[in-house]
Amino acid sequence: MNDLSLTILPEAPDDGPAIDRLNARTFGPGRFAKSAYRLREQGTHAPELSFTARVGTLLVGSVRLSPILIGEAPALLLGPLTVEPPFRDRGIGQALIARALAEAKNKGHRLMLLVGDAPYYGKAGFKPIPEGRATMPGPVDPARLLIAELAPGAFDGVSGLIRAAV
Repeated sequence: MNDLSLTILPEAPDDGPAIDRLNARTFGPGRFAKSAYRLREQGTHAPELSFTARVGTLLVGSVRLSPILIGEAPALLLGPLTVEPPFRDRGIGQALIARALAEAKNKGHRLMLLVGDAPYYGKAGFKPIPEGRATMPGPVDPARLLIAELAPGAFDGVSGLIRAAV
């Protein structure tokens, strides 16, 4: 992170508006049409598993986790993950992912899913889901549907429709 003092903190109740503005700046209005966003709309994120990144008091990044089901298996959906453009390429996104994975594992969660770039998320242990094994509602490039096991063998035998756990 160079000489910047980065802190990763649990999302606070009053962080919502700042996180919404950050997502609007970094993803634009096209985010509303994405399948993962539409899935997140059907439920709510888990604030106790969502984190912010700050440099001093400045919010520079955020990651949220939402409870979902893959078939009948409980899992978490990672996203959105966002970092202010001037603060990218400094490890902030990976630090947010690592904190979210660790906290989810500590709380007994076994699977985390996301839609994203395998080379980036692979650094954190995410792997492509074999095509046809899990299906998102709406269009998704199957190569971008990734899973991380938080417990050995957690994805064994899991398949089906991905939906919000409401």
